Amino acid sequence: MSIKIYPLQFDPILKERIWGGKKLQTVLNKPIVSDITGESWELSTVEGDVSVVANGELKGKSLTELIDQSPNEILGTKVYARFGNQFPLLFKYLDAREDLSIQVHPNDQLAKERHNSFGKTEMWYVMQADADARIIVGFKEDSSKEEYLENLKNNTLVAILDDVKAKAGDVFFLETGTVHAIGAGLVVAEIQQTSDITYRLYDFDRVDAQGNKRELHVDLALDAINYNKVDTHKKYETAPNQSNVIVDCSYFTTNFIPLDGKIEADSSGETFKVYMCIEGAFEMRYENVAYQYKKGDTVLIPADMRSYVLEGTAAVLEVYIS
Repeated sequence: MSIKIYPLQFDPILKERIWGGKKLQTVLNKPIVSDITGESWELSTVEGDVSVVANGELKGKSLTELIDQSPNEILGTKVYARFGNQFPLLFKYLDAREDLSIQVHPNDQLAKERHNSFGKTEMWYVMQADADARIIVGFKEDSSKEEYLENLKNNTLVAILDDVKAKAGDVFFLETGTVHAIGAGLVVAEIQQTSDITYRLYDFDRVDAQGNKRELHVDLALDAINYNKVDTHKKYETAPNQSNVIVDCSYFTTNFIPLDGKIEADSSGETFKVYMCIEGAFEMRYENVAYQYKKGDTVLIPADMRSYVLEGTAAVLEVYIS
């Protein structure tokens, strides 16, 4: 039985984190109930954290239910052929009141062998940055397992890692194996493979409310780390009212759309699309119905939504699988 196709929004899945704060509410208007809310999962099929439709006729249905019922219509023919009934991406907003832990994610092969999971290639779009906010991405110079372990033992790991100042509009693309940490004072939109596998290397000796340090995964990380210097900062065009490519990799394509007026969009039926509104507001019109979106909103466009119109004044991330 086919389902009704229209733009789908989902209830945010809010996550308390030791490093979280209140900006998901003050900057993105999320309904947080804790002063240490670090993440809003916007679109997820991670086990235990499956997104539920918040609007329209399908309200209350989970994303996995919709895919199981109508995989080609939701995912697209090309995505379904490649991934089956799995939704291959995870979309989040993050608020780092404090530095996140220094961490690394395994590649597909390691993640499959150890966790029966995808790896975790990801990208960050910086939505808001305090003065002097920065991120850690990779090593300052090519390193080695031995140098890494020596600095870890001596509590000097940060000294050999690349520390980059970040501002609103910056994009960082992190392939698996890249050691990284989002720094304090940043609100970030994150697009990643569907995976919750993280190896924590160093957590600044923090303790939680019960006085406990978080678990580290030093041994697991050794074979996952890329010890070479990497270039993660992505430059991109900002031509108005069109899709400007930021990232185009085998896992996802992300475009930047500076919307100032109207765009007519369409779908081949091969892949879903996701729009994240990162500034301003816009309207989407589909089959004579208007849907309204504002900063912080995320919307899934099922692959079978063949033509629609975007109109407004906004900055939008457009994501799909090539």
